[in-house]
Amino acid sequence: MPSKEKPSSRKITELDLKAKELGIGGKLSPETDERLYKKRMQKRKDIQLKRLQERKTKKGLLIVFTGDGKGKTTASLGMALRTIGHGHKVAIIQFIKGGWTTGEEKAFKNLSCNISWHSLGEGFTWETQDRVRDEELVKKAWQIAKTFITDKSYKLIILDEINIAIKLGYLSSEEIITFLQSINDRKNHIVLTGRGASKSIIKQADLVTEMKLVRHPFKEQGIKAQACIEF
Repeated sequence: MPSKEKPSSRKITELDLKAKELGIGGKLSPETDERLYKKRMQKRKDIQLKRLQERKTKKGLLIVFTGDGKGKTTASLGMALRTIGHGHKVAIIQFIKGGWTTGEEKAFKNLSCNISWHSLGEGFTWETQDRVRDEELVKKAWQIAKTFITDKSYKLIILDEINIAIKLGYLSSEEIITFLQSINDRKNHIVLTGRGASKSIIKQADLVTEMKLVRHPFKEQGIKAQACIEF
């Protein structure tokens, strides 16, 4: 049966395989002669340039940071820093979180006028102990998020801990997906953070990173949450 893969896709795949064969260099390469090593790395550079030339498409991305490991919000805020560095506007809407002021919020508000920060949650479920109020706040946060997503002046919109809000049943994945699909030619990037991202969200996403928990001071050593690390 003939391949249904487009010619451009086949070329990208071939170039990716060649790049993998040549490797990333360093002492992982088998050459003992530096001239041969340089020759290998020049081939790798040529292939890399071709890989970049074949990838011409730009679009607004749906990005997911999930998993049990620490660093999901931190990763998204790194993207926020990068975005304001390029002179673009960023909106950060925090679901669930919001019962305390974080160092990130203070820093970003002092750093740039291009940051719009909204903490709508009132804390974890065991702190609020009010499902009705929690759901109301999640719905409010989602309404605010939609206004920023449809605002073309914002380049990056971070929906922090929205995956948890979905997991708790306060918001549906389908509502989010349907809304995003209703926007024609969306140029901005949307980041969804929080553990337990739904399968449907992951399927729709362009980039998904799962943070894996290996060690954590709270769990293994009984160390409390600390400023600069957790908030």
